[in-house]
Amino acid sequence: MITFESVRKRRDALAALLSDPCEEVRNAAADALDRLEGTGSLPEVLEALKKGDVGAKVRALYALGRIGGEEVIPALLYCASRPEEDIRSVAVEVLGTLGHPSALPVLLERLEDRNSAIRARAITALGNFANPSVMAALAPFLEAGDGLLDAEAAKSLARMDNGSLEGKFIELLGSPHPATREAAATALGVLRIK
Repeated sequence: MITFESVRKRRDALAALLSDPCEEVRNAAADALDRLEGTGSLPEVLEALKKGDVGAKVRALYALGRIGGEEVIPALLYCASRPEEDIRSVAVEVLGTLGHPSALPVLLERLEDRNSAIRARAITALGNFANPSVMAALAPFLEAGDGLLDAEAAKSLARMDNGSLEGKFIELLGSPHPATREAAATALGVLRIK
């Protein structure tokens, strides 16, 4: 886990490189400092998540993803069920990125979210959990016909399918939605060859 003391030490060490004679070193140090800016200790991030405005909470959720580990999962799971759509959406995204097995039930639950953008994020997130129950849950979204859910389902399913959906991906190439056609084309390129 990243601690505040560790982040402070890194910042101090990197700050000294901002005056390095080599431009590439200065740029690398500046980039590293930018990345560290959003990362703090877990208690600091959790505090921002509790008491900050929506923007601070969103930044805190992304920081939890950068911190990673078992300790961040409970807060992310809680936020994935919050009433605020922005918070719920980012929590779903971060849970998918982390791919922790305990996130699976919450992500499957978000497939029923009233907000289609959050459903799409859940579909994308579930693409990191290759198992038969996820495939079964995502397959119906290939029929959405909306250019969003069907596209995300095609991309996620292609990463875990053994070729059984090839015909469906070919069918989606004829969709009236460019995003769906693009996703189907990508899926066919990613799909494992039988």
